[in-house]
Amino acid sequence: MATHLTGTPVVLESDNYLGRLRPFVDDTIEKLGSASFREDPIAGRKYSRATSIISSAYKRHGAILDRALLERLKDCARLRVWTEDDFKLSHESLQRVRMSERIEPLLATALPYGDRERAIRVDIIVFDEERGALTSYNVKRGNGSYDGGKRRMFQEDLVRTHMLLPDYGKTLGLIPTETHSHIVFYYGLLSLPAPLAIAGKDLDSHFNFPVVEAIECVNSYFVDRLHALIEQDK
Repeated sequence: MATHLTGTPVVLESDNYLGRLRPFVDDTIEKLGSASFREDPIAGRKYSRATSIISSAYKRHGAILDRALLERLKDCARLRVWTEDDFKLSHESLQRVRMSERIEPLLATALPYGDRERAIRVDIIVFDEERGALTSYNVKRGNGSYDGGKRRMFQEDLVRTHMLLPDYGKTLGLIPTETHSHIVFYYGLLSLPAPLAIAGKDLDSHFNFPVVEAIECVNSYFVDRLHALIEQDK
């Protein structure tokens, strides 16, 4: 786990912010351009290549949105921001979600952290130094729908994370006054109900800090590089 204390909030300096994200986006473009593809009989080489690049770009774009939000939140002085690659989901949390027919009692439950039934990645964890709030986020594009099984998996993992988050914070020496877990569906197609799900358009008000303009700066750079890659005559 890497922990980062954020800097002082200032007016967005797009060159500096984009400079931190540009290597990640450039690496994504390089991987998209170097991937092999199978030529389809009716599409031909040109359109088969373009289809392959675009379909892979959809999948990789979620990671860019995640990184762009993470880096922007580091610019807010009151927030401590990190990624947890090994968040432990306990056996008890699994039993609770499988036994409960309603989500509300689970959201009011706090469980001890440390036992491991399995582990998941939590894209972004934020501790608000002023409010004492500890909040976890996973980031999705949110521009398409998921089947029922995928939605249930999202909700189950999210609720389990929510129940374990207070004690997780204590293991880091934090004393959170409130804890929450969310999934960000950036483009607004929510696969879970609010407030579990947050649309990208609501992020500025949610964090009480401007993030969307910065993310769109990264998106514009990615789109320009992606379109240039597709239009290359290779």
